[in-house]
Amino acid sequence: MFAKKTTVIIGILLVALAIGGCSWFGDKQSKTLRYAVGAEPESLDPRKSTSIAAGNIEAQLFEGLTTLDSNNAPVPAAAERWEVSPDGLTYTFYLRQGLKWSNGDPVTAEDFEYAWKTALSKEMASDYAYQLFYLKNGEAYNAGKVEESEVGVKAVGNNGLQVTLEKPVPYFLSLISCQTYYPVNKKLATSNENWAADAKSYVGNGPFKMTSWTHQDKVEVVKNDQYWDAAKVKLPGIQFSFVESNSTVLTMFENNQLDMAENPPVTELPRLQKEGKVKVYPSLGTYYYSFNVRQAPFDNPKVRKAFSLAINRQDIVSRVLRGGQKIALAIVPYGVPDVAAGEDFRVKGGDYIADNDVATAQKLLTEAGYPGGKGLPTITLLYNTSDNNKVLAEAVQEMLKKNLGVTVELTNQERKVFYDTLDSHNFQFARDEWVGDYDDAMTFMELFETGNRNNNSGYSNPAYDALIQTARNTTDQAVRIKAMHDAEKLLVEDSPIIPMYFYADNVLITSHVKDIVRTIMGTVYLKGAYIE
Repeated sequence: MFAKKTTVIIGILLVALAIGGCSWFGDKQSKTLRYAVGAEPESLDPRKSTSIAAGNIEAQLFEGLTTLDSNNAPVPAAAERWEVSPDGLTYTFYLRQGLKWSNGDPVTAEDFEYAWKTALSKEMASDYAYQLFYLKNGEAYNAGKVEESEVGVKAVGNNGLQVTLEKPVPYFLSLISCQTYYPVNKKLATSNENWAADAKSYVGNGPFKMTSWTHQDKVEVVKNDQYWDAAKVKLPGIQFSFVESNSTVLTMFENNQLDMAENPPVTELPRLQKEGKVKVYPSLGTYYYSFNVRQAPFDNPKVRKAFSLAINRQDIVSRVLRGGQKIALAIVPYGVPDVAAGEDFRVKGGDYIADNDVATAQKLLTEAGYPGGKGLPTITLLYNTSDNNKVLAEAVQEMLKKNLGVTVELTNQERKVFYDTLDSHNFQFARDEWVGDYDDAMTFMELFETGNRNNNSGYSNPAYDALIQTARNTTDQAVRIKAMHDAEKLLVEDSPIIPMYFYADNVLITSHVKDIVRTIMGTVYLKGAYIE
């Protein structure tokens, strides 16, 4: 009788595990991870996507030539090894043998060549095309000045990829871990241009594969049995939820509907920190506001600078945000290397603008013809829908009214509409941000070049552009870094943006989630993660 009861009990437990989507790895129980990444991405085609949410989903579905480890260092991924020419201009990558797409097709060097060249094409109109301008003739091809065959990437057989650069790039091995450098299945993409919009046709080469996509709700993925390192993938699957409301995210987390979530409400951070529900990660990101410098009144740099000086960032960070952020008095955050080993770019550069310098702000606004804010029309501050963005915008609104006499009206838009508005420059003053794609100041400085698709302010200064070109075209690290310091100083003086604060990523995460790798760029790798 005891044996029969034991059999029944074991049977019940096995059924419960099956229903719960659980499996066992030795003494480790692994369940599907439920992860709220934010708003639904604008695209999950890695050549087109730009959002952090997209990047974190794609990091599970794709794998580039390299990936980043827990120390933010590039390590072999789809490429098992590479060779670099003595002049630093030519890289030859060797793909692992037997790589497959999630549909069983072989992953070839031609898939990488195809993906990079189409991302550069004018037809694709990728916001991130400039990330590939490091390739020889990459920028010229994007501008229609040379043929595709002249771009510096070429498949050599099935497993060799030869890459030629315009100039040596010290951070190139880190750069190619970004989603813009992921491969795309050429056979599939050339036969179905909408392959990345539906789970039925979606194909990747990463540790997980997509099984369903309910738009405006969630994406579900499962372990990819075609992945070359599938034996090290512990999670049976991941559910990525799309939730824009910070308060809804928190409610779902505290109701055990989520295991992990980005962007908890800033108003709840002190309690969440005390209860151990939030983990703070270092982040290479900056929150800022962009002015539309093409329209009055923000075509006047004195008005822009007055707005910037009138804001008390320290008060916002310590009293409103309370999440470990640091005030930003420039654009490049802490954590970026300078010239000498161990030196920090931000520490060496210092601050380029004062915080809460109300007297100077009032003086500049008067000089611009708006004493005490008189004569200045109501200004519209635009932000993408989010409780956190709203709280911050309300603080800025109050400060500008109190310190400058300026009336600011707040308006919000759903994320996709918001970014379309920024792209069309149909705004006055808008919330903006950037999280670095690699650990170098250039990932921030190139944003504000004339014509950069992520230059939402429309800022253009030939002197600034010249400094960025100097930084790009020299192999002398001291000259390169000095040019970027000079460019940053000029940018802040011209004030097309208001730097607000440097990020610290506050992530809701249960204590049962283990072995997540999160880089300083905010990319999350879940290949080795599990839930105990």
